[in-house]
Amino acid sequence: MPAHPPEPPEDDAPPLRPLPWPLRWLLHAFAVCCLALGIIGVIVPGLPTTVFILMAAWAAARSSPRLYRWLWNHRLFGPLLRNWAQGGRVSRRAKWSATLLMALSGIALVATGARPWVIGVATTSMVCVAAWLWRRPEP
Repeated sequence: MPAHPPEPPEDDAPPLRPLPWPLRWLLHAFAVCCLALGIIGVIVPGLPTTVFILMAAWAAARSSPRLYRWLWNHRLFGPLLRNWAQGGRVSRRAKWSATLLMALSGIALVATGARPWVIGVATTSMVCVAAWLWRRPEP
C-alpha cells in the first residue's frame, strides 16, 4: 500500500480558466471557514462535518491547490473526500455515526421542550437525510 493516497484522478476536461484574485480570495476564505466548521463538527454533536469538508474541498480546489492537496491527503478528511469523488460513496461507519447523532439530536429537541412544529420540521429533515444517506453506495 502506498505511503500517501493517490492524487485525485485527472480527467480529459480542459483546464479551468484562472479566477480573478478577488474571487479566489473569497473562495479561499470560504474554504477556511468551512474547514473550521467541519473541524468543530467533529467535536460538537449535531453539527455536520461531512458537508462542511466537502464544501471546503470544492472551494479549495478552485482557490488554493495547496489547501486542496492537504485536505485530500489528510488522515481524517482524505478518505471522506476520496470516497465521495468515487461516486458519492459514504462509509457504513459514517452512516451509523450520522444516524446516531441525528437520533440524539431529536431526543434532545423533545427533552428541551421545543415547540412541536420545530420538532416536526427537524425530525422530518433528519429522517429525509438519513434515508438519503443510507441509499448512498458504500466504499
